[in-house]
Order: sequence, then C-alpha cells, then structure tokens
Amino acid sequence: MLLAALLTTAAVPKLLVFSKTTGFRHDSIPNAVAALRNLGTANKFEIDATEDSSVFTKENLKQYKGIIFAMTTGDVLNNDQQNAMQQFVESGGGWVGIHSASDTEYDWPWYAELVGAYFKSHPPGGQTVKLTVEDPQHPSMKGIPKEWSRADEWYNWRENPRSKVHVLISADESTYKTTPPEDHPITWCNNAKKGRAWYTEMGHFKEAYSEPLYLQHLLGGIKWACKLK
Repeated sequence: MLLAALLTTAAVPKLLVFSKTTGFRHDSIPNAVAALRNLGTANKFEIDATEDSSVFTKENLKQYKGIIFAMTTGDVLNNDQQNAMQQFVESGGGWVGIHSASDTEYDWPWYAELVGAYFKSHPPGGQTVKLTVEDPQHPSMKGIPKEWSRADEWYNWRENPRSKVHVLISADESTYKTTPPEDHPITWCNNAKKGRAWYTEMGHFKEAYSEPLYLQHLLGGIKWACKLK
C-alpha cells in the first residue's frame, strides 16, 4: 500500500510557473498563479510558482513537464538560464506563455521564435472584442464557442506571427477601437523540435482568472503544450 502511494505521488506531473518582471508588472499575477494552482489541483498536476530565475538550470528543469511564463516582462533570464530553458523545451518540454510573455526577452532570438510575436502597443484596455476560433479541433478550443466575445487588453504585434505559427484564435478588429485594422492573431501554438509552445495574448485583468471559459481555454493549452492527459 505504501509503495503504491509513493508511486502515485511520484507520477504526478509538475509544472513551473514563472512570473518574474523587470518591466511593467501586472497586478493580476497573484490571481493568475492562484488560478493555475487551482487548475492543477482539479486536474492532477502540481504547480511550483517562482520569480527566482536561478531555478533555470538543466538539472532542476528535468523534474518538470512544462514551463508557464505568467505575465513575465523584460529580461528575466541570463545566458546560462536561457540555454537551460532552450534545451528543456527542445528536448520535449512544454512552454506556455500568458499575455505579456510576449513583452519579454526581446533580444533572445530563440525566444522570439518560441513566443511567435512581440508586443508593440495596445489600444485602451478593457474593450470587448469578438474573437473567432480558427481551429475548433485543437484541445485548447474545447467548449469554446466559434465566436467568443470578451473584454481584455488587446496587444498589437511588432510583426504578424501568422506565417510562423498555427493560429487558434483571431480578433475581429471591426469590433473595437484600434488602428490600423489588420489580421490579428490572439492565441496560437508552435513546435520547438521535440517541444511544444502555446501562447495566448489574453489574461491582462484579474477577472480573467475567475472566468470559466478563459480558464478552460488556458487549461487546454497547458495540457496540449505539456503533454498532459
């Protein structure tokens, strides 16, 4: 009985949630971390949450199935830590980026490919936008309506990521105030050798982390990227 319990405990997958900021800091970070912990409890995975970049070593990352950048900003890893994360992902680990993960590590070329696009600007926050699901078969789209309207802060991109990633959700720019109107991917996924990357622009406000549809979307992305059942 004891051996069975130990084996069961050992089999629980672990994810690393990283929310270090050296630029703008979102006051919704504690809400995001709490929501991720709750998702883990409900779906049988563990969350280690930290803002200590020293955990990014090749040896330490071996214990995790995936890394979640929860509203990181600015330069958050040194060269050795970057190399450890790159090896982790390319060897089969998952990576999930939430909102300002795209406002992070602008001078790291590998990360640019991983995240897919960098933040450029945003119109006034809190606008309700009509979103279009482009791939309803993707696990992170399970239960999400084909047309989904929600309020958030909507980033504009330095470069449209569509040619480099698989777009899952896009925004209908005719439904909110932004200039100039253009193709606007919001959520997408990507591969990095043996690893998977999933990014959503959504999640600026505290309210997102008590919003059932958004949390369902986020959970699906985590499960897909981190290869969780």
